[in-house]
Amino acid sequence: MPLSPPKPREKLHTRAIVIEGYRREDGLFDIEASLADTKTYAFANEDRGEIRPGEKLHGMLMRLTVDEHLVVRACEAETEFGPYAICPAITPNFARLAGLRIGPGWSRTVKEVVGGVKGCTHLVELLGPMATVAFQTLTVVRRARPPDPSRPPPMLDTCHAYASDGPLVARRWPAFSTRRPAPAEDAGAG
Repeated sequence: MPLSPPKPREKLHTRAIVIEGYRREDGLFDIEASLADTKTYAFANEDRGEIRPGEKLHGMLMRLTVDEHLVVRACEAETEFGPYAICPAITPNFARLAGLRIGPGWSRTVKEVVGGVKGCTHLVELLGPMATVAFQTLTVVRRARPPDPSRPPPMLDTCHAYASDGPLVARRWPAFSTRRPAPAEDAGAG
């Protein structure tokens, strides 16, 4: 079902993010992202002069290379377009993510390593959805391994659909379901 019809409006800004996952021949996986911000109007910029409608204000690229355990083996970032001449200078810092594991605490650790003045707001923001795409990309690896019946599925309680007390978990992973059976109706009630 689509969103409700909008009120009359004027488009001012577009942020386009594309994130793709690849399996490499060497057994590693590349997660590549691009981010582009454009405006529908021209405006002055101190470092670049006029930025025209449709010209990228931000144009950023990032590649995370991960292994099958979601450990980052390498990270490469590039700022092709930024609002300031100094923006591209920080991209080498993202190589510091090598050795970190995508999993619980990922966003917090990323902010510790490349957050604030140690990084770029937009590149740091990309790392959250890149982690999700990495997880989705490696589904092929997880499906090839038999699940450990003693361990709960990693997505348990991560969203509404995977709530431990919900019908999906009761159906797919009954051993980890906390769903209570519906109370039986009193036979004599009526």
